[in-house]
Amino acid sequence: MNLKKYVPNFLTLLNLFCGCIALVFVADLNFKFAFFFVALGIFFDFFDGFFARKFNVAGPLGVQLDSLADMVTSGVAPGFLMFCLLSHHNFYGYNFVPYFGFIITLGACYRLAKFNIDTRQSELFIGLPTPANTLFFMSLPLIDWNMLEFITFNGTTFTAVLLFLCALSAYIMNAEIPLFSLKIKNFSIAKYKLQLLFVTSAMFLVLFLGYLGVAVTIVLYVVLSVFNNLFKIKK
Repeated sequence: MNLKKYVPNFLTLLNLFCGCIALVFVADLNFKFAFFFVALGIFFDFFDGFFARKFNVAGPLGVQLDSLADMVTSGVAPGFLMFCLLSHHNFYGYNFVPYFGFIITLGACYRLAKFNIDTRQSELFIGLPTPANTLFFMSLPLIDWNMLEFITFNGTTFTAVLLFLCALSAYIMNAEIPLFSLKIKNFSIAKYKLQLLFVTSAMFLVLFLGYLGVAVTIVLYVVLSVFNNLFKIKK
């Protein structure tokens, strides 16, 4: 019995399990543990593909299972988080507004479906990957906003910003923007210098800024990709 072929799918199911646990913690407004389990799920999500390629057991079942698991961990979880955050604001009778937080979930679902049939995304991503998007949103309630003294949002303005970010994320996940991949097949400093720059920067950002560093890292990923695209065009 070849147990190796079951390892990637088992890791994918662990990703799904972590996403389910994260939803429970979001419902309890325990955002720190919710972030932890989402991050753990994304960790499993990264290595299921790694082992599928290493053991040469990649197949259509794994592709579909991966997207279904990601739909929970990187689709439902951040949407539900935003719903909970928005529910704690007064909308003066417009109680339907928090449901707009699920725009993230709709955008993630559409992106995952597109990814499964898009043959262009073997070496790069087209649009922001759902795991990166969910890390950005899961970090928001954990950021110490007092360290950003130049930001003076009141409740209404902050709510408007959250709604804008929900809509923006749905767009960026599905936009025709090439983003570099962190999947390294044959290591070469010359070939992967952009990835090394990004990973090094991300480590310092998270180390010195904590959860704010997580959000900034995702923004940096998009910005570096856009500049990389412009540089290639000019060359």
